[in-house]
This record gives sequence, C-alpha cells and structure tokens, in this order.
Amino acid sequence: MIYFRNVSLSFLDRQLFDQLNWTIHPKSRVGLVGDNGTGKTTLFRIILDQIHPDSGLVDIPDLRQKKIGYLPQDMVELDSIGMMEFLRRKSGIATLEENIRALELQIADTKPNTQDYSELTRRYSDLSAEFTARDGYAFEARAKQILKGFGFREADFDKSCESFSGGWKMRILLTAILLDEPDIMLLDEPTNHLDTESMEWLESYLRDYHGTIIVISHDHFFLDRIATQIAELAGGHINIYKGNYTYYLAEKKRRQEALAKEMELQKAQIKKIEEFVERFRYKASKAAQVQSRIKMLEKYRQIQTDGPSRAVAMRFPEGKKSVKEVVKAADLGHSYGDVKVFSGLNFSIFRGEKVALVGVNGSGKSTLSRLLGLSEAPCQGTVTHGDHVSMAFFSQESAQNLGYENTIWQEVLAVPSRANDQERRNLLGAFLFSGDDILKQVGVLSGGEKSRLALLKIMLLDTNFLILDEPTNHLDIRTKDVFQNALLNYSGTVAIVSHDRYFLDHLVNRVFELSDGRMTDYRGNYSYFIEKRAQMAADAVVHNVTDVRATPQKLSLKEQKRIEAQERNKRSKVIAALKKEMAALEEKIAGLEARKSANEEALCNPQSIKDPAIIRDLHIDLKTVEKELEEAYLVWMELGSRLEKQI
Repeated sequence: MIYFRNVSLSFLDRQLFDQLNWTIHPKSRVGLVGDNGTGKTTLFRIILDQIHPDSGLVDIPDLRQKKIGYLPQDMVELDSIGMMEFLRRKSGIATLEENIRALELQIADTKPNTQDYSELTRRYSDLSAEFTARDGYAFEARAKQILKGFGFREADFDKSCESFSGGWKMRILLTAILLDEPDIMLLDEPTNHLDTESMEWLESYLRDYHGTIIVISHDHFFLDRIATQIAELAGGHINIYKGNYTYYLAEKKRRQEALAKEMELQKAQIKKIEEFVERFRYKASKAAQVQSRIKMLEKYRQIQTDGPSRAVAMRFPEGKKSVKEVVKAADLGHSYGDVKVFSGLNFSIFRGEKVALVGVNGSGKSTLSRLLGLSEAPCQGTVTHGDHVSMAFFSQESAQNLGYENTIWQEVLAVPSRANDQERRNLLGAFLFSGDDILKQVGVLSGGEKSRLALLKIMLLDTNFLILDEPTNHLDIRTKDVFQNALLNYSGTVAIVSHDRYFLDHLVNRVFELSDGRMTDYRGNYSYFIEKRAQMAADAVVHNVTDVRATPQKLSLKEQKRIEAQERNKRSKVIAALKKEMAALEEKIAGLEARKSANEEALCNPQSIKDPAIIRDLHIDLKTVEKELEEAYLVWMELGSRLEKQI
C-alpha cells in the first residue's frame, strides 16, 4: 500500500498539490496522467523520499522490506563497465557472489568444530539460500532474455555501457529494474526510447508482473494494455478512473457533462435565492427568511470543473498544390562505411498520402527520412521531388538550427508565415509556451523545449510536403491531439517516423516497414499493418517462404497441398527434436540441482566434515555445478524460445 494523506506542496508561488489524498493498493496497475507541469514526476520523487511535502503524509508500510524500482525520464549516465557486469552489480548479484567466495576462503582456512567455523557455515548457508532465492544461477540467462526483448544482440552483451547512446542506456537501466523484480515499479515515460517490437515485449512482460506498477506515459496504446486504473493529476488533486486509458477518456467526458449540468442547475438555484434576498432584504416581515437564504448561499460549495482545455484548433498553412507524384525513389540504397542500411528500394509517395516509416531501431527509418528530405545524398539510386513540392523536414537535430541568442517570441516572429501575432501566440500556448515563457532565451531551454519550438516553427511554414522524424517525443497528450488534428486536416503529403502507435493509427493511410535492408509496403493504417504482418508471419511458418506475396501461383492445388504437407511434417520433426532435447536437459538440470543441494548441505554440517581438504573439494565441485547450471538454464531458455516460434 502507498498512502497519500492531505499532501500539499508549493514551488515558489505556485501550489502544485493541495491536500492531495490517494491510496494505491498492492499489485495495482496505475497510469498516472496529466498535463505537463502538473507534478507527475514530483509525485514519484515524493514516493522515493527525494522531495518532502510542505504538509501531509506519505506512508508505505513495511518500507524497509520493500524494493522500489525507478526509471527516470531524463537521460542517465551509466558506469563505464561491461553491460552484463553493470547488471550484476546493479542487482546486487555480484556483491552476493563476492561475499560467498570470501566465505568459502575463510571456511577453508578455519578449523572445523569451532565456534568460528559454525558461524561461517551459518552465514554461508544464509547467503547461498539468498542467492538461490534471487535466482542467481539463472541470472545471466534472464538478463540476456530481457536484453534481447529490448533489441540488444549477442554481440552487445560484453560492450561497455558508455558505448551506447542515451536511448539504449535507458533500456539497460530498465533491464536492471526488471531483473531486480521490485515490489513497486515507478516508470516515467518508459516507451520514449523503445521501438514498436520492444514496446510490445515490455507490455507482455508487465502484464504478468507480480508487483505494483505506476507509470507516467503519453502513449495511449501502452496505457490501454497495461493500466487497470488511471490516476489523473489536475488542479492539485488526484481523480481516479477504474479502467484503462480509453475508459478514462469516455468516463471523464461523461463526468464533465454531468458536472456541467449540475453547475448550470446550481447557478439557477443561486440566482433564484439571490433574487429573493434582494427583493425582501429590507422587509422586516421577511427578515428571518432572508437571513436563512443568506446562510444557505454561504453553504453552497462551488462546483469545480477542469476548466477550458488548453488545446486550440490549429491548421498548417498550405503552399501551392503539388503534382500527383510528390516524391519518387528509384533503386535507393544507403550505407555507412561497411554497414549496409538498405538497398534496392523503389517506391513513390503521392499527393495527400500520409505514410508511416516503421521498423526496429537501426533499420534505417531516420536515414530514409533524411534521404527523402534531401538533407543527405544516397549512396545508390535517386530521390526525386515532383514539381511545386514545398517541403519541410523535422528531425531530432532540428533544434540545433534554432537561434540560441533569440527569445522564443523572436524565433517565432522570424518564421515567414501568413499567421498573425495572435495565431502565433495560440500555437505557442498549445505547445506549452505561455505568459512570460515566450521571453526566455532559446539557449536556456531544455532539450525537449527546443524540440517543441523547432516543431512549432514548421507548423507556421507554407508547405505541401512534411517529413517528420519522431515529432511527438516531447509532447503531452493534449498537445499531441492538437498536432494530430492539424495533420489530419492538412491536405498536403506527410511522411512520418514515429513509435507512437495510437498517433500513427489515427493518422496514416500507408505504412512502409523497413526490415533486413528491405521495405514492405502496406496500404492501410497502422492497425492494418499489424494485422497483415501477423498474418504474413503465420503464413511464412506454414509455407516456409521469405515473401508471402511471392508465393507461386502457377502450382496446382495438389502440388500446393503436397508442399504444405511436407512443411508440416518437417515442422513436426523439429518440434519433436526440440522437446526431446529439452526433456534431456531438464533431467540434467534436476541432477545438477540435487548435486548442488547435497554439496551445500555437507558444507553446512560441521559434524560430518572435519577434513579441510574435503571442504576445499566440496567448494570446487560446488562452483563447477553452479557454472554448469547457469549454462544449462541458458540453453534451456534458448530451446524454449525456439520451440515457441515453431508452435
């Protein structure tokens, strides 16, 4: 349980929390939402005891017996050591192993049947039990399984943590948290640096998680699949909705409509009472009734609503209409040194299409966006823009092109646009720049603020072709809605790289998937792409072909059935072989576990062991068994993964 009781907190002259009350039950799956600046991350820091409220209480019973895992939103620096060693240290497994080894040496040098010997063997037994309870023997296998789920390759496991980019470092930290299996998991925007496949893997993992999860996220799909309740932070208070994010949106709308009706009724009642008071205020015969109604007015509690939405209707200015074929790629390929990104891409994007570029990290999405935007020349083939194409390109590097000496307002005024000053201010407000914020110097802004400003400037340009690389990374849900609606009403052409599945699903009508240096074209929205990809993968298992669309059509029905029967027979043999190998391995693991338990029992029984040489032999054999167990568990997990793919 986590209890918030009358928690209040102010920063300078701003009241962040006002008598906030909230109870979080064990094993809850909470999506914490709210506008940027409402205090979501601050709540996490209060739970972690990094910030103390001005008043009120935050209580976590039995806190000393609980583990809390925290994934911050900001980039982190990791120790300059190998990734696997970092995970061993972060989890405490490395320290536990070192302590066990130290005890082994002490036991070997201590005379049996002494008090010191008994104490050492007792401590050894306790540490060994803890190591087993924490699944220390299978730690490396578990770590590799999670790392692979986040897109790491075998070759990455021994690399130094400092060799990875910020996004991959966040994945390493998230792996450490999952390995630790904390009782309470606090995740601040965990999907920001994940590709679609990694998101889906994380969703699957968290759905089966045994502890409490509280997640801050602007990802609609992620919250729908993970959260069983939504906690909305607004006006210094918490509003609880028992359901996922889609339920929250519908229920919030219903609540607001009910409150609006109640507020109108209250206004009518108040007006009626005020009219009575005003009419009979000076009549002695009505004095008691007037006073009664004045007291009634004083007792009326003002009904509060969330107030007007910050979101504003905004449209992209649009340039001259382009030709039908906006951009054409012919035999397009690109490499960086010896690393080939993709090759042989041939496609056209037509006027009015909204195309998503998707794929795992490293598949070449951003590279393709730069080639389409003509900001980088291809190593092979050509990219050609049609006549009258007015293009704007947004990338994560766009923030570097801002005038750091300018104020935000000066930077926005410098954009050649048909938008007037009020429209520019409205757009600034929608992108979370309001009041005196617009007088800030660009150079003092955070990375996220600079990115929002760069995107905002693009929204002011006269264009008919937009290329956008992760435009929603630093936008909250309301701002994303403003941006999405603007794109939906944009009659020009859009090519967008994004990991935001909900955003893409409601925007695009075509999907380009980059994988293994090639591109697959799906003519539909994101949901159609997911469905079609799953279907193609299932067909590929049955037919054992690389490209389902290339299935020979000239084969007779009889020949097709014969080939399918052969494939089924082949797959059955593979499954049977895998099951047999796993059964043999499980038998081996059981024997090793028994041998390990016997060694540990012998080491912890000073009455039966008096010879130091025998103790040393037992220690040596125990280490050998532990190593064999670790290797066996790893092979078993790999076999299980292969079996799942076949079934």
